[in-house]
Amino acid sequence: MGLMRLAPPLALLGALLGGCASTPPQMPISLSAQAVGAGTGRIGVVMKKLPVVDTSLPGAGCLLCLAAASVANSQVTTFAKKLPYEELPKLKEDVAALLRKRGADVVVIAEDVNIDALPTTGSKLPNVSTRDFVSLKTKYSIDRLLVLEIDLLGFERTYSSYVPTSDPKAVLRGRGYMVNLASNAYEWYLPVSIIRSSDGPWDEPPKFPGLSNAYFQTVELGRDAFLQPFGK
Repeated sequence: MGLMRLAPPLALLGALLGGCASTPPQMPISLSAQAVGAGTGRIGVVMKKLPVVDTSLPGAGCLLCLAAASVANSQVTTFAKKLPYEELPKLKEDVAALLRKRGADVVVIAEDVNIDALPTTGSKLPNVSTRDFVSLKTKYSIDRLLVLEIDLLGFERTYSSYVPTSDPKAVLRGRGYMVNLASNAYEWYLPVSIIRSSDGPWDEPPKFPGLSNAYFQTVELGRDAFLQPFGK
């Protein structure tokens, strides 16, 4: 009887198991030629607002840890905030030009679309966006939306509480995807993650030549990763 009292009710057990579940990451989807060729409808190309070039310190989890890590890397952060975006602001125009070479009807959406403000679909179907893009179909007179997102740009240094576990490295992370506006289904999905270490000593303030070279290489590699599926 004692064992029976210790066993949790099935409903509670199910809730516990459900709480442990998480949404699996979206897997890459190769670009379909049928989605970008002539006669396949109009494609809108948009780019999310670029993030501030900054320093990320994952692993410095507690507030005191993060404060100490921020102070220790303050010179790198000050340097990062002065770095240019290079050719990244032109990325949507570059993608649009490559699409037009393939015969696609393309419009570049000048404004920054706030993807996070779109309503959620509640869908758990594979390869379907959890955001509802359908309202953009009428707004921009398009059939598909190609989105370019860069979430993190600058430098990353990993920590274990107060202790650094790596040197700072240049980083660019984001994703590109195309959504069919009739169904919210992905017709292309590409996670992009570029990380480069300094080729020489990194700790050379105030100009940090090693980190500077790594940053510009990362920006170029990231740009190429977004363009390559379209024929660069």
